Amino acid sequence: MLNAGTSPAPLPKAAVRIIGIDPGSLRTGYGIIESDASGQLRHIAHGCLNVSGQPFLERIGAIYHELKQVIGDTQPNVAAIEQVFMARNADSALKLGQARGAALVALLEAGLPVHEYTALQIKKAAVGGGHAAKEQVQSMVRWLLKLSENPQADAADALACAICHAHHASTQQRWLLAAEPRHDRRDHPS
Repeated sequence: MLNAGTSPAPLPKAAVRIIGIDPGSLRTGYGIIESDASGQLRHIAHGCLNVSGQPFLERIGAIYHELKQVIGDTQPNVAAIEQVFMARNADSALKLGQARGAALVALLEAGLPVHEYTALQIKKAAVGGGHAAKEQVQSMVRWLLKLSENPQADAADALACAICHAHHASTQQRWLLAAEPRHDRRDHPS
């Protein structure tokens, strides 16, 4: 199921392992990366839960169970998931929402903090433009994570979601550090 080959390596000091999810009622993409304190990204695994060809309720159950297995195998510390966008019709939106719900339950049951990002935010963080084509996302994810080939589109979107969270978390950490009060030596006599 995993597309990395090896068991998860222990996390380097100050590194965080992020699972990104691109939910879908036929294919749910996942991607796991690590981001260290310096902002360096490292690919861990990626793949696609292909549940097409099954009755709808079985697909929802399969997304939940297969994602639980991925989480158990890769041991992420935090999750990022794409928010639902407006679908072409209400039935598609409802099915997508239910697939996303199954993924959310698996993430939350594992005790992972979950962060949500829009497709625009994800594409901007990974590609630099919010209206990038799928092929651009695939190519940029390949380049950023030093992969030997472009990942499948749903897995690339999930990896881009994880990259988006890594960038947002890094920026937030810098803001927190900048907001900490600085103690001037003049304030503290020796």
